[in-house]
Amino acid sequence: MLPVFFHAATACGQVKIVQRPLADKCSRARDKDKPVTHLMIHFCSVCIEQPQNPYDLNAICKVFEDYGVSAHYLIGRDGTVYQLVDESRVAYHAGKGKLPFPPYLENSFNGSSIGIELMGIGTQKEMAVFMDAEAYARIAKSDIGFTEEQYASLKQLIADIQKRHPEIKMDRQHIVGHDEYAPTRKTDPGSLFDWKKIGL
Repeated sequence: MLPVFFHAATACGQVKIVQRPLADKCSRARDKDKPVTHLMIHFCSVCIEQPQNPYDLNAICKVFEDYGVSAHYLIGRDGTVYQLVDESRVAYHAGKGKLPFPPYLENSFNGSSIGIELMGIGTQKEMAVFMDAEAYARIAKSDIGFTEEQYASLKQLIADIQKRHPEIKMDRQHIVGHDEYAPTRKTDPGSLFDWKKIGL
């Protein structure tokens, strides 16, 4: 059984954290003299392979390990937070790209950031790079977008991360989407993600 612990209570309750570490090949040690200044939001699923069961945790983690990629945290549909990579390590979540404002962190975002994946699926247009309209139509409408439980957990998780990394300011210059960093390749978290629900 996976160990479970809880962060301190907030006005909204507690965030449940489940340790689900990925293989070491999916991350590397963080440079001790390089502060964590940014946070990136993503979505993920296995809707291509399993359109009727797109949020299979083990299948999602297998994809990460097969491709040697990762994020520090993954938030399930019920709001459970899975820690995939320790914050002391660099997760491979951003890839090539650059911010549209300074510091651009061109092709070097991973080393300065925390990555958070949400189990979620974008619009048909946003998912078109992965699947055709017929395949997208097989996904249940309730599996598209994000849940209120995810927003609540994400908001609490960000506040907790900021205690350890105070250079991550609560603004849209420090908390960004993958689609802002790599707009020619990525569409997550996409137009269905409501930034206002996490106070941004």
